[in-house]
Amino acid sequence: MSVRPIKRLIKSKPTLEGAGVHLRRAFGFGNTSDFDPFLLLDDFRNDVPADYLPGFPWHPHRGIETITYVLAGTVEHGDSIGHSGTIASGDVQWMTAGRGIIHQEMPKGDTTGRMHGFQLWANLPSKLKMMKPRYQEVISGDIPEVTDDDGTHVRIVCGEFWGKRGPVDEVAIDPIYLDVTVPAGRKRSIPVETTRHAFAYVFAGDGKFANASEPLDVPTEPVAWADTAPPSKAENKSLVLFDEGDEVVVQAGEDGVRFLLVSGKPLGEPVAWYGPIVMNTQEQLRDAFTELQEGTFLKA
Repeated sequence: MSVRPIKRLIKSKPTLEGAGVHLRRAFGFGNTSDFDPFLLLDDFRNDVPADYLPGFPWHPHRGIETITYVLAGTVEHGDSIGHSGTIASGDVQWMTAGRGIIHQEMPKGDTTGRMHGFQLWANLPSKLKMMKPRYQEVISGDIPEVTDDDGTHVRIVCGEFWGKRGPVDEVAIDPIYLDVTVPAGRKRSIPVETTRHAFAYVFAGDGKFANASEPLDVPTEPVAWADTAPPSKAENKSLVLFDEGDEVVVQAGEDGVRFLLVSGKPLGEPVAWYGPIVMNTQEQLRDAFTELQEGTFLKA
């Protein structure tokens, strides 16, 4: 097995979205080739209702899938194809925008005013950009959970892991989306197929990724300093982008570590992106916004 080294360690940055929601963005709206087939990851956690209640009123999407995973509070959803409902702690909403959808997402806090969740955008391959929109809502109890002998606990939102398969199915890019908790002081290796791009987003505790706590060799003439690089500590609200390899290794800190571990096979296709619409060419992008202006964006 080859341990995936860290390609980049990123602290998520505060930003405003929707009608004024305060959140943190781990990546997105830039050169996302390293994250292909994923486009954006937002961490929306807050205990100040005024900072999240404005929500994300009606807005369009085309050419992508949006994945909302709630940990505290609720998110009310409605869309142009007739779906409406509320997802709560532990639930997942997986929306395939395809050829076009208009929807809204309105976060509500729990009884103490806390709101926490994530939204991940996944690209659609060119052949499926104009597919029929689709919506999957999964309640917490339907998400399989596994606990290993060392106490490592994994919720499997999508994809297959440790012999179990997540409930979200028929996803174009075949992603694996895991919620992983490693107990304090434990060192854990997690397999990730070599052909996939992979990242981890730490949202509780901290841990050291890549080579974990193994001692460093004393450098000698033939050994490059790069070969003795210490592991990188990822704290809360940090994203770890991994390089190639077939396993991720993490050493949990004194409070343990909890993180999303997401991987997918890159599409390797051109990206034309503006706001909530992601296509392959600028012409397709212009057509989409023209249709929005003319009222022909939604297809029968």
